[in-house]
Amino acid sequence: MSYYDDRVEIVAATLKRYKIVPVLAIEKVEDGLKMCELLNRCGLKVAEITFRTAAAVEIIRQASKKFPEMVIGAGTVLNPTDLHLALNAGASFAVAPGFNPTIVKDAIKNRLPFFPGVSCPTHIEQAYELGARVMKFFPARPLGGVKMLKAIIPPYRHLGVRFIPTGGITTDNIKNYLEIPEVIAAGGTWLGTSADIRDGEWDKIEQLVREAVALLA
Repeated sequence: MSYYDDRVEIVAATLKRYKIVPVLAIEKVEDGLKMCELLNRCGLKVAEITFRTAAAVEIIRQASKKFPEMVIGAGTVLNPTDLHLALNAGASFAVAPGFNPTIVKDAIKNRLPFFPGVSCPTHIEQAYELGARVMKFFPARPLGGVKMLKAIIPPYRHLGVRFIPTGGITTDNIKNYLEIPEVIAAGGTWLGTSADIRDGEWDKIEQLVREAVALLA
C-alpha cells in the first residue's frame, strides 16, 4: 500500500466513525470557525468547507490549526488551483462534485486524499483506474438514491471501492444509505445551511447536529 493509500484509509476510517460529513458553504471566516467549534463540541469532528465562497480557504486554514482533532476537508474542488489552495491551507481531504482526471492525478501526486464525484459505472471505472478508491456519489437522490447505489456497487465490490453519497441526504434517509456496507459516510447540507449560518441560527444548528449524532450513535 502506498503512502497516498495509507492517508486515504486514515481519512476514510475517520469518516466512517462519524458517519456524516457536514457540507458547508460559509461566507464569513468567523462563522466558519464558530460552525467548526459547534461541530467539535457536539462530537461531530468532521467538516467539508466548500469552495463556493471566498472565505473557504481561510476557514480551512484557521480551523485546521484551531481544531487539530477535527478532520476538515475542502469541497467543490473544481480545478488544480483550488486543489493546491486546499492543500496549502491544511485540508485533510478534498472532494469534487464530478470526475476530472487532471485533478485526481494531481491530488494523488501531492498525496492529498481526494474523493471525485461519480454518477455512473463509467465514472467509477475511470476514477478507479487513476487510483481513486473512495468516491462521492453525487447527486445521490436525483440519481436514484439507495436503489441506484445498490445496483451499481456489485460489479465493483471485489475492488474495494467505497462511497460517500451526497445530495438529498436528510435525517429521514441517511440510515438507509449507511446500511450499505460500501458506504462509509453520507454528506449533507442540512446540518448547517448557508441561510441558517448567515442568519446566526446557532441554537437551531446545534439542535440539528445533536439530533443527527444521537440518531447515528
